[in-house]
Amino acid sequence: QVIEWQKQDGRNHLPWQQKPNMYRVWVSEIMLQQTQVSTVLKYYNRFILSFPDVKTLANEPIDDILHKWSGLGYYRRAKLMHKAAQMITDNLGGRIPSTVEGLMELPGIGRSTAGAIVSLSLNKEAVILDANVKKILIRFYGVTSALNEKGTEKKLWELATQSLPNKEFRQYNQGLMDLGATVCFKSKPKCQICPLHGSCRARIENIIDIIPKKIKAKPPKKILLRLTVF
Repeated sequence: QVIEWQKQDGRNHLPWQQKPNMYRVWVSEIMLQQTQVSTVLKYYNRFILSFPDVKTLANEPIDDILHKWSGLGYYRRAKLMHKAAQMITDNLGGRIPSTVEGLMELPGIGRSTAGAIVSLSLNKEAVILDANVKKILIRFYGVTSALNEKGTEKKLWELATQSLPNKEFRQYNQGLMDLGATVCFKSKPKCQICPLHGSCRARIENIIDIIPKKIKAKPPKKILLRLTVF
């Protein structure tokens, strides 16, 4: 259902989806960390034109890369990507690792980002668990434990893994991200057009407005200190 919905109604015209390769998808995934697609679209093509491949990125001075990154924020992402490009060029013969495990050896690439790069660029089996996917899994399976509660993250990885299809990994993972970004909003989700409408536990149990949830942090204690100087 997710795959068919993605093909018909998902986002299929993003620049990194056109002739996807590992480098182009890697750059997009790093840019999309903590940044909206609409913002990334203003910078992506310019960045790729300036640094079209991993070798070019590795050989450019970091100041030039940060200049092209200016406006995206979270500059540590660009610094880590530059460092990873240098490691790929110096130690890996210029070839970006094609496995989740290999990608996770590089700075700035975690498990979910590695899964996205592998599945979206190579259409290989890999699990992703970004914020949008977490939201989909929590609602679909009716997970009532809080996101920041101990054990929830592990449970979501398990659910994400067991939910993988046996083919079309690119469309499936892209579909989950698209659903989370364009249909399954945190408030007022468009359940009536969701392909998972009939099986979603949150909708069936009428707890859409309750989950996902977080444990509220305890308010800080006020402590009065008296300092006596002799």
